Amino acid sequence: MTTAQKLFLGLSALCYALVLLNFLQGDIWMILVFFILHSICLILFSYLSFEAKVDKQTMDELIEELARTKAEKEEISASLTQQLSGKSTQLMEAERSLLETTEELNTMKQEVSELNEREEARIQKEKLEQKREAEMPALESLLPPLPYEADDHETIDIIAICKETIKDLAPYAEQAKLQVVISAPESSLLVKASPSRLRVLFRNIIDNSIKYMRRAGSLIITISNIGDDIFIVLKDNGNGLSPNETEHIFELNYQGSNRISGNGLGLTQAKAIVTYYGGTIYAKSTIGQGMGIYIQLPTT
Repeated sequence: MTTAQKLFLGLSALCYALVLLNFLQGDIWMILVFFILHSICLILFSYLSFEAKVDKQTMDELIEELARTKAEKEEISASLTQQLSGKSTQLMEAERSLLETTEELNTMKQEVSELNEREEARIQKEKLEQKREAEMPALESLLPPLPYEADDHETIDIIAICKETIKDLAPYAEQAKLQVVISAPESSLLVKASPSRLRVLFRNIIDNSIKYMRRAGSLIITISNIGDDIFIVLKDNGNGLSPNETEHIFELNYQGSNRISGNGLGLTQAKAIVTYYGGTIYAKSTIGQGMGIYIQLPTT
């Protein structure tokens, strides 16, 4: 029984008691009023009882419907789970197969890439060798002559050769207010070459900085080795050249926009020496930021 039902039932009993009390007192009007209130309370009590009964019946029906729905849902879920389990197994197998195929493709792609890189390196090496062979007759004519019975592949210390050349050119560098500094992580680095030709190589590049600096400055010479190669960087902080002019500085008789009297042989001869010993040489420069000469020489 709900709280409202209890309330109306209690009011009905109270009104009935008041009817009896007024009956004993003989008050007809009060009997009539409390009897009507008594009847209204009973009607409301009956209505609430009926509504509660209907609500209970509806609730029972809903509970039964929910139970059926739950059972159907569980049945459908079990069926779907079984189907998805089969599909999941198939998908896992397909995914594993796809991963294996992808790994194989990636491996093949890497192998093809490595083959292409090796082939490209081989082609570039052949082109470089062909270019050197084509240039060699002309370059050999530019090589400085060797002393009598000298070995042009003698094992020498290139750092010592560089220091000797710097010392020989020190008076000219001081006159031009050029400070020449050598930087090397090793005390000595050995190469197979002619000492006299390497002196000419360093002399020509240092002399080029002395002539074209045209202001107080510095030339930093860095010598290091990586694997079987020696790398030399000669970088000054002079006026520099434009990139277009820099491309031609190793050409015979080329002097550029800052030309100074001379035979224009220095850097061309330097390139001939480096190329003769199987190395490479190139330059980088920007106006106002100096000139850099970069050399790679094999140690054997």
